[in-house]
Amino acid sequence: MPILAGPERPGFSFYRIATRPDGDTREKPEVRAMRPLWKGAISFGLVNVPVKLYPATESNDLKFNYLHTRCKTPIQYRKYCPYCQVEVPPEEIARGYEYEKGKYVILREEDLEAIPAEKTRSINIMDFVDLEEIDPIYFSRSYYLAPADMGQKPYLLLKKAMEETGKVAVARVTIRSRETLATVRVYGPALVMSTMFYPREVRPVTGMPELDFQVNLRENEVKMAVTLIKSMATSFQPEKYTDTYRQALLQVIEAKIAGEEVEVPARPEAGKVVDLMEALKASIELARQEKEKVAADVEDRKPRRRRKTS
Repeated sequence: MPILAGPERPGFSFYRIATRPDGDTREKPEVRAMRPLWKGAISFGLVNVPVKLYPATESNDLKFNYLHTRCKTPIQYRKYCPYCQVEVPPEEIARGYEYEKGKYVILREEDLEAIPAEKTRSINIMDFVDLEEIDPIYFSRSYYLAPADMGQKPYLLLKKAMEETGKVAVARVTIRSRETLATVRVYGPALVMSTMFYPREVRPVTGMPELDFQVNLRENEVKMAVTLIKSMATSFQPEKYTDTYRQALLQVIEAKIAGEEVEVPARPEAGKVVDLMEALKASIELARQEKEKVAADVEDRKPRRRRKTS
């Protein structure tokens, strides 16, 4: 049963699942006009590029409210001081830093404003590097950059120069009063800025004790694993990867709203890998069958040419 678009229900974000002529009921992203987070400028040497900053991604997680099961009323969370045993009003709440166990220093807005920082709403380019030099583990969130206030020419100039050099910019940017590291790169017809973690924010991989092991691999096992990877290799097509859990959760929600009984399917037991080589061979065969199935589906969807009648 396709889930129809409807008004937003309390506690849930808006969603839409439509049925296409071919019966596909996958969720379709809605194209909505975006509103900029702020207007600022990219500092590129002595050149200023006026830009607008737009969020490039959004969360499609379904939002839940915690309810009182007796009356289905959303519960409230109150700010309570266990020492004074009173509910604390907003004007009596401040940010504090614990410098010793149980000892805090209060930081007020004027303290934070006194911190020297780069000009807000400014993306200050420091270096240009190759994108391949930056490990993806450093990337956090992405934002689209669009030209603003007669900034089309310097915007296009920066974009064109980055295309010809194949470089990406490393910059500092202040978002919501917090200075962070970022990259600016070409993304189709636009520039995209991705905020980054500082090196101290990336945990060392050596912190996992489970990696301290020694195992001997046979050459034919490695060859078989390489064969499996090659059989599964394809071009990256992001649209083919769907959030199956979200779709299943929406089906459960609609069934609950309609008063239907939700059936919990039996969870298949994971088979134990007895022999690694046998598992690799079986995986290669499954990958081959899957590719044949996909190719057959594509062939079936091609429009058939009608034969001319004499």
